Amino acid sequence: MKIQDVIALVTGGASGLGGATVLELAARGAKVVIVDLDVEKGEKLAGEAGENVMFVRCDVTGEDSVRQAIQQSLDRFGSITAAVNCAGVPDAAKVMGKKGPLPLSLFNRVISINLVGTLNVIRLAVEQMVNNVPNEEGERGVIVNTASIAAFDGQIGQAAYAASKGGIVGMTLPIARECADYGIRVATIAPGLFETPLMAGLPPAVKEDMAKGVPFPRRLGRPAEFARMAVHILENPMLNGCCIRLDGALRMPPR
Repeated sequence: MKIQDVIALVTGGASGLGGATVLELAARGAKVVIVDLDVEKGEKLAGEAGENVMFVRCDVTGEDSVRQAIQQSLDRFGSITAAVNCAGVPDAAKVMGKKGPLPLSLFNRVISINLVGTLNVIRLAVEQMVNNVPNEEGERGVIVNTASIAAFDGQIGQAAYAASKGGIVGMTLPIARECADYGIRVATIAPGLFETPLMAGLPPAVKEDMAKGVPFPRRLGRPAEFARMAVHILENPMLNGCCIRLDGALRMPPR
């Protein structure tokens, strides 16, 4: 898929990994729709990224909300050829904490946003992509999901988060197999420790300590590196049905 022909919906696109992906796509000539709940950050980024970038406030867990976001995308750009799912929350809690057992409301919230929200965007994006004219490879669209190394190396306190990200990894292949009939690829990135807004609030000493656990390069990942991987998936037609760890060979310890 040629990036200059891409019309991408990027969820969680107002900041962090999603924001970096928006900037990378826009810089390479793609048309981009930022999907996020943060209106202030979303509109600011859209203004900075250029005339071919728009912001749409959207809750990825709501069917009507995602349908409206897609419709606004179609009204502005005519179609959707890519969806990059970066929306998610990292809420952590032990199964048995100091205040008692893990609240089901917390677990359900994480699963709803991270896993169900991702599937919601996938299914509604695919509904539109099947109508696209295929390119010379027979391709009509590409879905890029964001999991986490927590899907494989979940730490204590990450039961909800690891379950949500493990679900994304687990559904990648079956959805890719199904969507092959439509000329739509599906791949997932599992990032390690990255410099995101979540990390920005940590003391420098804590971040340095975390970075020491990464074999090489011995630092936190940069959002632009995630963005380049997402763009590469869009460009490389053989990347399908896979999950790519982007973690500097990091394997997380139990704590």
